[in-house]
Amino acid sequence: MRKTSVLIAVQILFCGLVAQAGETDVPRAPEFSDAEHRILGTLAPKFLPPPPPDSTNRFADYPLAAEFGRKLFFDTRFSGRLLEGDNDGGPHTLGKKGETGRVSCAGCHVPQAGFLDSRTLGHSISLAAGWGRRHAPSLNDVGQTRLVMWDGRRDALYNQIFEVIESHVEMNSSRLFVAEQLSRYHRKQYESIFGRLPDFNDPREYPQIPAEETGCRPAGPSPKSACDGVVRGIPGDGGDFDGLSAEKQEAVTRAVVNVGKAIGSYERKLSCGQGRFDAWVNGKNDAMSDPELRGLKLFVGKAKCVQCHSGPYFSDQKFHNVGLVPQTVAVVFRDVVDDGAYAGLSAALKDPLNSRGGFSDGYDGRLPEVPGEELKGAYKTPMLRCVNQRLAFMHTGQITDLGAVIEFFNQGGAPLRLIGKNELKPLGLSSSEKTDLLLFLKTLDGPGSAQELLHQ
Repeated sequence: MRKTSVLIAVQILFCGLVAQAGETDVPRAPEFSDAEHRILGTLAPKFLPPPPPDSTNRFADYPLAAEFGRKLFFDTRFSGRLLEGDNDGGPHTLGKKGETGRVSCAGCHVPQAGFLDSRTLGHSISLAAGWGRRHAPSLNDVGQTRLVMWDGRRDALYNQIFEVIESHVEMNSSRLFVAEQLSRYHRKQYESIFGRLPDFNDPREYPQIPAEETGCRPAGPSPKSACDGVVRGIPGDGGDFDGLSAEKQEAVTRAVVNVGKAIGSYERKLSCGQGRFDAWVNGKNDAMSDPELRGLKLFVGKAKCVQCHSGPYFSDQKFHNVGLVPQTVAVVFRDVVDDGAYAGLSAALKDPLNSRGGFSDGYDGRLPEVPGEELKGAYKTPMLRCVNQRLAFMHTGQITDLGAVIEFFNQGGAPLRLIGKNELKPLGLSSSEKTDLLLFLKTLDGPGSAQELLHQ
């Protein structure tokens, strides 16, 4: 009997030690230091700040301008011919090669998908009139940024639309054609906001451009990286636009600038919104799981994410070189010779439409005086709210899985650098740490923009 009692006691002691060891091995929710709590407060204020005032656009927060911009965002009638042969009329395209009036802003920034491109096959780069050269980012919270595009080559929402309109692989259109369509279809609403619109449909005053001939007509069967054929309706066309008087050129450009200001006013309303992370920071203790909290601890600590993904929208709004070597996307397209923000900001400084110029309603010092060498190969830090809903990542769109993005940064970027100096260093995250970090990023999902903003 005594021997049996001793054996039972040993078994109980052994089981207790195993249980204690097991409890020690189970990862617990992390504790955050006072310094880390201060950082969390900057990431998740009780209420997300609205877009800052936009001195370049006096209509930025004018409700009638935003309503007009919403209508323009969905309007395909400003676009010219589809040029790329891959436009076969299938569900991943906007129509068939040669068709006109098929491209709108909403074609590559699909509202129901968080204003990113969920349409194009592969989701890496967009197929509009032709194949784009960079990944189309989500427009959620775009009103928080002043230097736009991956490389900052546009410094205001009002002038960014020229990038789309006059690109032969996007709308394949022209400012003169857009002004004519504006006069034809939107005169009353335009004038109720911006005042008198010249009669751009008067052939005695302005050359009339058919939709089939606006923009670029390539020399060959498919568009090149730059238009190699005839262009109509844009500066440098040697004809329709260049032949106008300086006063009429200014009138055309001013009308399209105002289109940009209306669309920019609408875009300032687009937002991901707050998620479970915000709820946890602001007192809802059960809003996040222990693994998600461990991921948060990594985000502000060992993984160093917060060094660039800072503030309530998780971006320092700066440009960084992360050592990305572009890979082939969309079968044949590979962006290999690209100086990033060094070239982009240089172009913005020379742009007559920039925020320093006469089409801007004010200047707030957003442009650098001279782009530094450190900007070679650098691209904008993307905002992270609703990041889990995105279908592709990086300026090339070549990474199509959020876990793979974490692995890329864990490795310190690519082993070879193409242009500039890679800022990354290996992080040394374990497999479980990478999983926890991914789980945290998913807590940044929000409800998205209001339903009334998702439709024309």
